[in-house]
Amino acid sequence: MRFTIALGVLGLLLPAVGCNDTTTSVGTTPEGLGDAANLRMVDGDLRGISLYVSSDDTHSVLAYNGKSGAFQRTFARGGGLVEPEGITFGPDGNLYVSSRSNAVLRYDGKTGEFIDVFAVGHGLMDPAGIVFGGPDNDLFVSSGLTDEGQGNQILRFNGRTGAFKAVVDPSNKSGLDDPEALTFGSDGLLYVASTPEEGPGEVLRYNPVNNQFVDKFVPKNKSQIQDPTGLVFGPNGDLFLSSAATSEVKRYDGKTGALKGVFISAGLGGLNEAEGMAFGSNGHLFVASELGFAVLEYDGTGAFVREFVTAGSGGGAEPTFIIFGPSPKHRRDRSN
Repeated sequence: MRFTIALGVLGLLLPAVGCNDTTTSVGTTPEGLGDAANLRMVDGDLRGISLYVSSDDTHSVLAYNGKSGAFQRTFARGGGLVEPEGITFGPDGNLYVSSRSNAVLRYDGKTGEFIDVFAVGHGLMDPAGIVFGGPDNDLFVSSGLTDEGQGNQILRFNGRTGAFKAVVDPSNKSGLDDPEALTFGSDGLLYVASTPEEGPGEVLRYNPVNNQFVDKFVPKNKSQIQDPTGLVFGPNGDLFLSSAATSEVKRYDGKTGALKGVFISAGLGGLNEAEGMAFGSNGHLFVASELGFAVLEYDGTGAFVREFVTAGSGGGAEPTFIIFGPSPKHRRDRSN
């Protein structure tokens, strides 16, 4: 049996549990989870929510307590993982991680043990953001633009088998330029952050039904953002983009794409090269500060709250993408 927790606007698919597991059910609200929903019973073990962080410089994914930010353990490592970026829990409850080895790797969602190379080839280069969605719940991957001019496309893989299915917008009518984060909106469309080396970035939309380009939701001539690395919808439906180049977060109307202004001002709370983002159950926005080696927490107004994952906690270095998920099964850390 599987069930989904809505964590603010962040959908969390919890791992599949066997028929002998005892699982508590929780309610969901559009504004996030209550405290009671931060706990989950599996085999008599009360488990909560953790924050998973891609630690680029240590080639690993680290788990932290979802309430306190305290380091729990190195969750995923090995299997050829190199400079991880995008992370997500899949329909099977396992953790999927994009690796600079030009692949998406799969790890056991409870223990973090390496399972297999899930998606590889077909032009997949320097993958960044990954997300499951569309009518078949497939895996969509941002294939980055290399110095040799390779990649620079969105690839679609079968969400159950990892088999290649299609290139989204194969003729690149959208003008995609070095894609980073991607996510699905409430309209069912795929939103992708396009990050040219020079000039402002933009957000492009695609239809997963036919893999065609729809429009420029946030066009570069109106975005006023440089290197938009992280992309997430907020509790009220607005779109938030992190600017790695200027160490800030901007907010856009979730229906029109119009710029609403700066949500987190440059460098606030020590933010240094803003990367991946996630909303917590308290409605706060959590942002990976890549060069600050930390994850920072901001309230619903954009005010700095605290250094949630303190600099270098658990040996983390250069955090990129982050996601909330079920706390890992307790076991001895075998990362070393």
